Order: sequence, then structure tokens, then C-alpha cells
Amino acid sequence: GGLFPVGRPDCIVVVVVVSLYLQGLVLGVYEKEKEDDSVCFTEAASSFDGSLSGKLRELLSISGPPLKKGKSRIFYGLHEDFPSVVVVGLGKNSPGFCSKENWYNCKENIRAAVSVGCRALQDLEVPLVEVDPCGDPQAAAEGAVLGLFEYDEFKKKKTFAVKTQLHGSSDTTAWERGVLYGEGQNLARRLMEAPANHVTPAFFADTIEQKLAPFSDKVIIHKRPKSWIEEQQMGAFLSVSKGSEEPPVFLEIHYNGNAESSQPPLVLVGKGITFDSGGISLKPSSGMEAMRADMGGAATVCSSIVTAAALKLPVNIIGLAPLCENMPSGKANKPGDVVKAKNGKTIQVDNTDAEGRLILADALCYAHTFNPKAIVNAATLTGAMDVALGSAATGVFTNSDWLWKQLFKASIVTGDRVWRMPLFQHYTKQVTDSQLADLNNIGKYSRSGGPCTAAAFLGEFVTAPHWAHLDMAGVMSNKDEIPYLRKGMSGRPTRTLVEFFSQILMG
Repeated sequence: GGLFPVGRPDCIVVVVVVSLYLQGLVLGVYEKEKEDDSVCFTEAASSFDGSLSGKLRELLSISGPPLKKGKSRIFYGLHEDFPSVVVVGLGKNSPGFCSKENWYNCKENIRAAVSVGCRALQDLEVPLVEVDPCGDPQAAAEGAVLGLFEYDEFKKKKTFAVKTQLHGSSDTTAWERGVLYGEGQNLARRLMEAPANHVTPAFFADTIEQKLAPFSDKVIIHKRPKSWIEEQQMGAFLSVSKGSEEPPVFLEIHYNGNAESSQPPLVLVGKGITFDSGGISLKPSSGMEAMRADMGGAATVCSSIVTAAALKLPVNIIGLAPLCENMPSGKANKPGDVVKAKNGKTIQVDNTDAEGRLILADALCYAHTFNPKAIVNAATLTGAMDVALGSAATGVFTNSDWLWKQLFKASIVTGDRVWRMPLFQHYTKQVTDSQLADLNNIGKYSRSGGPCTAAAFLGEFVTAPHWAHLDMAGVMSNKDEIPYLRKGMSGRPTRTLVEFFSQILMG
């Protein structure tokens, strides 16, 4: 009591000082067109600078060279509401489509720059950050939400939580849309990154059910048990699952966004191998831990449907995810075994590590029972896809020019690109030439055209005129290629699937 005067005014001062540091601001600046040009701010940054009588422009000019694309600079104490202001480089102000890159440079630059600014303030432990829309609120929101994400569920030291909100714009609809796009991809990242002893087939299905619970008026979920899978005569799927102690689950999601529509539904199928050891054809131990993400197809498909429900998109979608582990045991598939798929075709399993196509075969057969408008399946299917395209794009194999155009247009908008690959009969012959069965689960020339023979194999279970197979093995993880994603599982191409739904609605 004798240490401080009555009323303790100094404590009040402390509270005020601490509260000042609770908010930060991210603003954008474009590269100069000419050397003698003045600083080229975004509209929001220019307005903020005007409120400071040009102080930000002055400091930016004297504090170092002009900001390059993706670089940032922090200023302190400029404004009473924003003690920390980060200015980020947006590159050239060229909003048009770039035919060489097959995306909008401006959108990608915004995502990358905003993520850099938000992370800088996260490092300073600023809990609330306002973000300059930079001319595209949705791209800015995606950059913020994706850039701040880090998987730390099993660490004592957690990543500092940052809340973001739009600054200097009334277009909250586009911002909120971008937030949902980003959160959808982050859901897929969280599922893919989590250890396989936690994300079992049952846990995966329960997680998606929980995420869709707020939309129960438009969503029906079936978590089909092993007995149902047996009734459906899904022998290929069952053959993969039998090597594991974890029971398989066939997850079926019905999102009725437009129940009055006479249009048949879109059907999405995702490979859901929650851990892939390779089975008897055991993978090398180096890098095997990453195979916890071999359910990336199911993760992206299910997360895209969660996002569609959150966006209230007026479209009907059915999601199918065959979920199981691929493990070696006395019950596991053996090289040379023959199994029978749902459509009656027999398959010689010469490599038990080519298991994804087996579980997808049965799921694709089942997908046809819904008379779909189109079938899109996604899978981390072949390591050779990574060799072919790396992390630049998801490979797409399709029998439909219409479907390809829709997916391609969607990927241009999201910057999460797709690239068309061939579905020649040349490859089909290599999987139908089998000694013991109708099909072989690996191509005749095993090291040649692996992604193409895998796609050809899946094509043997498709009769629908509009079908696309997305091989996402190359985009499964991120090292440093995508600047607005931290190192780890990427959750790609969730946003492209969501945008694809929107493109379908626009015709």
C-alpha cells in the first residue's frame, strides 16, 4: 500500500501502453515503373499515408532501397492505432492474366506479400492485424490465412495466434470468401500433417462430420463400416485394408446446396490411405513418415465440400472417401494376388504399393450409381507425378474437354495450377496386358509413364463421359516453392476444387 499512491495512476498508464501494441497494419506498395517515379502505394496505403501528411512515404524513401516483390519493411510508432506498420512489396501493378504462368501474377503477388507482412507481425506477437486489400480482398485474405497457419498441435510451444481483418475497404464479402477458401485449405493441411496414429480412418471421418455439423440442414453423412463395404463387393478396397488392424471406413457425404435443382450432382472421390507403408512391397524407411499424408486426396476433397457448405454454394455435391491403412501383415495383399473389384473386373496385384488405384477403383464404380454430372477424383497416386511436374501443378487426366476447361479456369484464379496429361490407349494396353487377371495394378513397363498407366488403370472403372483424375503427388507438400505456405503438407488443390464448384455454377 505504501509503495504506490492511492489510485495507482501508473498502473493505468501501463494498461494503455500494453493495449497500444495489440494492433498492427499491413500495407502494400508497388514497384516503380521508372527509376524517377515516386513511391506507388495501393489505395489503402495512400490514404493511410495521407493521414500522416506523407510521413510513411518519406520514411520508406529514406529507410532503404525500393521494396522488391515479396519483401517487407516494418515501421514503429507512426500511428496511435497501429504502433507496428508493415509495408510489403507487391511487384508490378499488372492485374492481367499471365499466359506464360497460367495465373494472375497480381493475385499471387498479393497472397505472397500479405503472408510476409502477417508473419512479420506474428513474430512480434501482435494479436490483431488489419490487412490492406491491395485491390483484391479475396487474394489478400487467402494470403493472410494461409500464411499464418502452422501445425503445432503436439508442441508445447504454440505458434502465436493472430486474428486478421480487412482494412480500408467495404468489400467484406470478398474478404470473407477468401478467409473461407484459406481455412478450407488449412483444414486439409491439418489432416495431412497430423500423425497417422491419431488420424485413423475413423478419426478422419469423425473430423469431417464435426466440421459439417453446422450445416446439417443441407448435409447427410454416412460412415460406412466394413460390413457395408463387403455388401458392396468392393474387393479391391477390402484387399488393401485387410493388412491393417485399423478397420476401413467408406465416408460418403451428400451436400445438397440446391435441393430443388434437377441437375445431377458432382461426385468427388478422394484417396484416403491414412498411412501407406507400401504393404508387402515395403517402401524405403527414408521419407516413409510423409506417407501419413497419403490421404491427401480425401483431405482436399472433403475440405472443399466443407468450404462449399460454409460458402452456401447452391450446388449439389457428393463426396466419397475410401479410408484405410496399407500395412504389411500376415493378412496383407501379396505380390501376384488376384482381387475382384466392384464391377467384376479382376486385378493382378503385382505391387502392393500401388494400392491407391485399388481403393479408388471401387469408389469410382460406386460413384456411377449417382448418375453424376461429372466425377472428379483426387489422389497422391504416383511418385512419378512429382518427377514429371514437381510442385508446380497438379496433373489432370480427363476424358472430357469441358471438364478440363472448368478445372483449368478455376486454377488460373486460385494460382493453384493444374496441367493436362495424356490418357492414350498406349497406356491402357500396358495395364490390360496381365498374366493372371483382367488388369494389372502396375504398367507393363513399370518405370515408364507411371502416372499415365495409373490413370489408364482408373479409366477402366469409369463409363461417365465427364471424368477427371487429379494426381496431386507432386503438390502434396511444400518446402519453399509456394511463398505463402510454410514448410509442410500443402493442402493443395483444395482452393482450386472450391473455385471449380463456383465455375460450374457460372456455367
